[in-house]
Amino acid sequence: MTRRTLITCALLAVAILNGCAGDKPSATPAKPDPRIVALRDKPLYQFKEGDVDAYLHYLHAAEPDLRQRIVHLARKNIEQPYELYLLGEAPFEQTDPQPIYCLDRSDCVVFAEHTIAMALTDSWPSFMSMLQRIRYKDGQIGVVTRNHYTEADWNVNNRWLLTDITNQVGGDGVKPFSQKVDRAKFFKTRYKLEETIAIETIQETFIPYERMDSVKPLLRDGDVVNFVTGKEGGYWVGHVGLIGIAPDGSPNLIHSAKPKVREESIEAYVSRMTRDAAADDAAGKARFRGFKFLRLTENPMANLRAAAQTSFLRTMTLEDLPLDTRWLVVPPRADLIDHASLVCVPLDRDVTGISASW
Repeated sequence: MTRRTLITCALLAVAILNGCAGDKPSATPAKPDPRIVALRDKPLYQFKEGDVDAYLHYLHAAEPDLRQRIVHLARKNIEQPYELYLLGEAPFEQTDPQPIYCLDRSDCVVFAEHTIAMALTDSWPSFMSMLQRIRYKDGQIGVVTRNHYTEADWNVNNRWLLTDITNQVGGDGVKPFSQKVDRAKFFKTRYKLEETIAIETIQETFIPYERMDSVKPLLRDGDVVNFVTGKEGGYWVGHVGLIGIAPDGSPNLIHSAKPKVREESIEAYVSRMTRDAAADDAAGKARFRGFKFLRLTENPMANLRAAAQTSFLRTMTLEDLPLDTRWLVVPPRADLIDHASLVCVPLDRDVTGISASW
């Protein structure tokens, strides 16, 4: 054997040994966080504020797809108890003195808003900020700036987040309707407030439930559903929910309604809601008529930053809310979320550190 052959064999042996060594695990896999393991098996409506903070950190790292985070969180809240008129502006205003969030119960709007806001964020402070941005016009907390009318307020003021796709998916099957929005009358009747607001007439469309067969294959995870109620001469959105695609590929409705949050097929919902349709029509009663659909924009956070306006900021201690700890409402970092109305930061943590971590 020549010297060159010996050197070649030696180099080959070293390469083989190095290759074998490379196949061995370099380190023992990190053990999962026991708290996250427990939270993965726990219904979302049983979470405390600190649990939400930890779980959103985990979920954002584990699931990069916003649509999948929405559906995951929605399904994690199935069986959450239903209760109507849960939220207000306390402690910022006392016109509607209920608190600004609720974790253990929901109505249809609370369920949809909390789910989407959590899916968009990765901590309790950012969730609280995002929740107010979704619920109020420009994120300005107040009963007058709350998005009371689904079609005229909520859908319009959240165009940075969602696009109305009713005409796109419904095609020639959509039904047009107009709606008169008298906000001044609403505020006077509901809250005894005197507001000077011009009456607005909006033009909308919906898809009658009888024409949904061609629409269902076009729906996606995370789409927002508006349930339209009414009769000839007047239609309105009276309920909201989310779309979750079932294992067989069909779209399901995930929504909060008496007695609790549930997931069900579109067919099951329509069947239940139209059981007395003939009698209701004969009596001239308003009833369920169909759906509107909205879809997530491609980059909602970029849209939000682009549309950011002067923030409505308030600083105070939320001493009256049942939090794990006291939280301070502070202005957010302007270069990241200058659109926000508030950021809740625990008083026992470094405010600068939290803002910088967003």
